[in-house]
Amino acid sequence: MGHVFRTRVQKGEDISEAVKQASSIVGQLAHFISQIWFDKNYIFLLNLIILAVAYLTLIFIINRFWIATAIFSTVMTVYAVANHIKIESRNEPVLPADLNFITGGNTGQLASFIPQSSQGLVNTAVSGVIWLVVICIIMQFIDGRNAVIYCSWRHPFTGIKNLAGTLTRIVAACCSFALCFSFVWGFGNEGYWSTDFAKNLGDSPQIWNGLADSTNNGPVVNFLRLAHTKTMDKPNGYSQEAMEKISRKYTEQAKQLNQTRTENMTDNTVIMVLSETFSDPTRVPGVSFSEDPMPNIRHVKAQTTSGLMLSPGYGGGTANIEYQALSGLSMANYSSTLSIAYQQLVPSLKWAPTLNQAWDKANGKGSSIAFHAYNRNMYFRDLNYKKFGFSKFYATDGTPQLKGLRPLGSAWYASDESFYSEVLKKISSSDQKKFYQVVTMQNHMPYEDFYPDNQFKDEDTSSNLQDDEKQNIETYTKGLSYTDQATTEFLNQLNHIDRPITVVFYGDHLPGIYSTAYSSKDNILGLHETDYFIWSNDASKSAGTKLDDVSSAYTSSNYFSAQLASHLNAKVSPYLAFLTKMHETIPAISIPSSAGGNTDEPVYLDAAGNRINNKQLSKEAKTMLHDYQLIQYDMSVGKNYLKDTGFVDLPQ
Repeated sequence: MGHVFRTRVQKGEDISEAVKQASSIVGQLAHFISQIWFDKNYIFLLNLIILAVAYLTLIFIINRFWIATAIFSTVMTVYAVANHIKIESRNEPVLPADLNFITGGNTGQLASFIPQSSQGLVNTAVSGVIWLVVICIIMQFIDGRNAVIYCSWRHPFTGIKNLAGTLTRIVAACCSFALCFSFVWGFGNEGYWSTDFAKNLGDSPQIWNGLADSTNNGPVVNFLRLAHTKTMDKPNGYSQEAMEKISRKYTEQAKQLNQTRTENMTDNTVIMVLSETFSDPTRVPGVSFSEDPMPNIRHVKAQTTSGLMLSPGYGGGTANIEYQALSGLSMANYSSTLSIAYQQLVPSLKWAPTLNQAWDKANGKGSSIAFHAYNRNMYFRDLNYKKFGFSKFYATDGTPQLKGLRPLGSAWYASDESFYSEVLKKISSSDQKKFYQVVTMQNHMPYEDFYPDNQFKDEDTSSNLQDDEKQNIETYTKGLSYTDQATTEFLNQLNHIDRPITVVFYGDHLPGIYSTAYSSKDNILGLHETDYFIWSNDASKSAGTKLDDVSSAYTSSNYFSAQLASHLNAKVSPYLAFLTKMHETIPAISIPSSAGGNTDEPVYLDAAGNRINNKQLSKEAKTMLHDYQLIQYDMSVGKNYLKDTGFVDLPQ
């Protein structure tokens, strides 16, 4: 597939610098203004009206012009800079869900995500904000008016002037706030007044593609469109009777599958490794090296179950891919306004069945352990892992804490080598069959010139890349090479342990550094495909197992649990029987933006990696997809009818 992908999209490599600038602050402003004159599109005016109303609302609530101006200007500056940085690094704008990152106690970590190329912009913005706040404070003292609307809270109803002023201020504040709340609450819903108002001014929603929506309709409109999250629409026919029917249907399929399965999945120690941004850079159009950066993992993939994983993210979205892998649910079934499941959905779930829970049920509580080479509050993992049933969560902060981590060169994050070493200590010290969730951090952005003796600078044979893009790719590739070596050594160490161990290893998404390739829509699908493998050590009956290409060449992380059972020849639950059948029917599934284009249809791939159009779906595929939507709705926002049917329980 790598060769085919490269050949198919080669012509998209020569891209004008104008394409990159189109998503910048200045680029978007020029784009909006030009729309008014040339296209009679008033989307710029819409964004301006929204900001003006928000500004006036703040003035009416605080009733101090200069203080409101200082607050509003500061917030807008921070938003504009953050939006610019996020688009540059992850190809997506700031989302309402990102605010949960701050409220979750991660404010101090934000600086670590600022690339060196944007540090000058940040410094300028900080200086500008400080001067603006100082000026506003001075003007507040100089200005003779204490309030925009006169009122007296001490004697509000003494005299006509006080009464009129007090009532005017209350009405102004309440009405403006009500207007803002009403606008946001249903914005994006068909037939809602604010949706119609925006459409009349040129709003053309592209919620399946945040970057395109922000670029074409404005970052303010894009942000507000996603502010009131809808998890998913209720599928047709959802009822208790329908869910019980689905449970019986796949219970029967599980019985049929289990007639040929001889093993129990929970008799194995399973390690699920999410390797941050792991993907083969030589599959990206225009990128090549005279030295293979991942020869060891390429060899492993050739010997065991492996292939390419279709990811819903590019440059970011780790938590969504991890959520899919643990839950078996697909982001493609959710509303496009649900941008980060770990932050917007999981904390409110009443029932959250995940793969690791099978080990707790079979081998006793404490049989599922989580590791993350970073802070525990990132994406609410601390809270969510408890909900998923992990008894311990080792991270770089809090308790229990990982203490032996160290970076490579001048890099910011813990090396995979030191992280694997800490994980091995815990695995080796226990002879219990457990499930380990392992999330690395080494290759997370930014990709500055971290590593000394980076041979990939000299081995780089790429073409038509910008200088900063080239440097980022070379640094990333050196980190990938370190991951290749460390992961192979990790597997070698696991081979020395005399009990069955299986590793599910996958990259969550590509790094957002391939701006040249990403600027061609023909490349988008390939830039959402990462590498994965399922490997078993010598003590396992599944050592050397390699599922055929039909079962493994293409997948998405929601299918990992079903593929793990197939690799182990293990008995399945009705839920895993469904996922097994679903994977056979549609090998990979993802959100619309995974393939670019102007469509809100999910992306479906066949066993050869070709996209399946909705019209090409078989009757069986459509039935399976509807079953999937019913199952996902019941588990996420429905009545949890499946909970007491044994749908997720493995046979004992």
